Parts: sequence; C-alpha cells; structure tokens
Amino acid sequence: MTTPIQTEMERLLTDAFAPQRLDIVNDSAAHSGHSGDDGSGASHFTLHIVSDQFAGKSRLERQRMVNRALGDIPGERVHALAIKASAPEENA
Repeated sequence: MTTPIQTEMERLLTDAFAPQRLDIVNDSAAHSGHSGDDGSGASHFTLHIVSDQFAGKSRLERQRMVNRALGDIPGERVHALAIKASAPEENA
C-alpha cells in the first residue's frame, strides 16, 4: 500500500529530477517498535532514483540534492531515508 508521504515524495522527486527510474520502498514494517517508529506505517523508506542531473556529482552532493528537493520530509516527517541516487550511465 502506498502511503500519502510516499506519494508526496514521488511527486517532489519527479518534479525536481525528471528521473528515468524512481523506486520508493516503505521499510516501516521492518522497523515496527524500533526507535523512530511513530506507528504511522510511514517512518522508514529506501529510495532509488536515476536522473541525468546526478551526472558528475559526488554521492554526498546527490544526497543533498535529494534532501533539498524533499524539504522537511527527511528527519522531520520521516525518521529514516536511505538514498541511492545514480546517473543513467552508472550501473544502476
């Protein structure tokens, strides 16, 4: 089931990066009862995004770009977000 926060992240990332690939996986169930689990079922996510905009950027620059695009979601509304950001020519 897709959560509203997942839908919002998808919209923000699509608008910011026009990705060739975007997968957002809700990992919250695996963290039920752990630190950061607020009971909403939308506290932990993994995302994989492939976009031309990541070409020539370091891993840190890419993560900062994604976090900027997501605004207050990482760390405020989502406890944990694992990011894999790649350029199309990389082994995605």
